[in-house]
Amino acid sequence: MDLGNIIRENKGTILDVRSEGEFMGGNVTGSLNIPVQELMHRLDEVKKMEEPLVLCCASGNRSGMAQQMLSAEGLECYNGGGWMDVNFYKN
Repeated sequence: MDLGNIIRENKGTILDVRSEGEFMGGNVTGSLNIPVQELMHRLDEVKKMEEPLVLCCASGNRSGMAQQMLSAEGLECYNGGGWMDVNFYKN
C-alpha cells in the first residue's frame, strides 16, 4: 500500500516531529506531536501508537531523521515529508 492510501484511509498514526510551537501554528487534523529531539526519550509512548506511523515535519528533513531512528527500533514508519503534503492526502 502506498503512503497516500495509508493517509487517505486513516491507517496508523500521523506523528508530527516539529517543535510544539510549529505544531500549534498549523498541523494535520488528528495528528500527534512529539518533537524529533524527544522521540527516543518518549519511545514507550511512541511504541503504543497504532502503526504504521506517518512522520511529518516542515520539509521532510526531521521526519526523515525520525524515520531512521524509529525504523531502527523495529517500528513500521514512513517519512511523509512536510505536514502540508500529508494534509493534502488527508483532505
